Amino acid sequence: MLPLFKSHYSIGKSILTLGPRAISSRISFTDTTTPVGDPASSIFSIADRNRELLNNKVILVEDSLIGFLEAKKHADDLDIQLVFGLRIGICDDMSIIPDNKNRLCVHKIVIFAKNDDGCSLLNKIYSLAFTKGGGNIDFKSLKELYNDKDLKIAIPFYDSFIFHNSFSYKEPCMLDDSFFEPVYFLENNHLPFDLVLGDILENYCLENGFETQEVKSIYYENREDFEAYQTYKCICSRGFSNRAKTLDMPNLDHCASPEFCFESLLDYESV
Repeated sequence: MLPLFKSHYSIGKSILTLGPRAISSRISFTDTTTPVGDPASSIFSIADRNRELLNNKVILVEDSLIGFLEAKKHADDLDIQLVFGLRIGICDDMSIIPDNKNRLCVHKIVIFAKNDDGCSLLNKIYSLAFTKGGGNIDFKSLKELYNDKDLKIAIPFYDSFIFHNSFSYKEPCMLDDSFFEPVYFLENNHLPFDLVLGDILENYCLENGFETQEVKSIYYENREDFEAYQTYKCICSRGFSNRAKTLDMPNLDHCASPEFCFESLLDYESV
């Protein structure tokens, strides 16, 4: 099973930091200038303490490139291999401005850099998406930049076109994989729909001859950090939805399970 870490640089998605050790304090939700509470968990601190389990490697899947240089520095300092992936929205035509008549079907893919040239291509893809596509890339633009030698595309378990088509009543999303061979991630975090989605995805990949890989998304270190994670997501999501957000009813996608943590991975590996 591959652990997929995400840091606080993916705003609202993780409370893990990128420091070489747990030197930062957990976020104070009342006073952002005065650190409070226990030290926040650092991805590279976790990796340093669990080198054998993680094969001396950190797989970082971020929603932006903001933290890339910091992650690379800490990885080099600790002599840990960094595998970096950009999780990004993809659609049929990023020139269309969504409105009541034009509803873009946006779903997620993860683009991994295989080498330095791949990192350069990731930067070009990211820049194009956020200057021309409102944070999304389209298949035509991606095809012009993509090559198998430097990049690898994975289809995430959540927020993929299969997830969208299986659990929404909107227009179906399509994936143009004519110019790449994706690997499909399989995941189980004890959410109500995980087993159903897993069966759908495995059948789809079996019928079409696609590779699958078991993964674990990690957004915090221990299950006891779940409330802090929920609180952070509620705060970051204010203003983006008309639905009220509280710890009892966070109204947040994929926020009903405390299994998105490193502790859950340890339990799985110990079985």
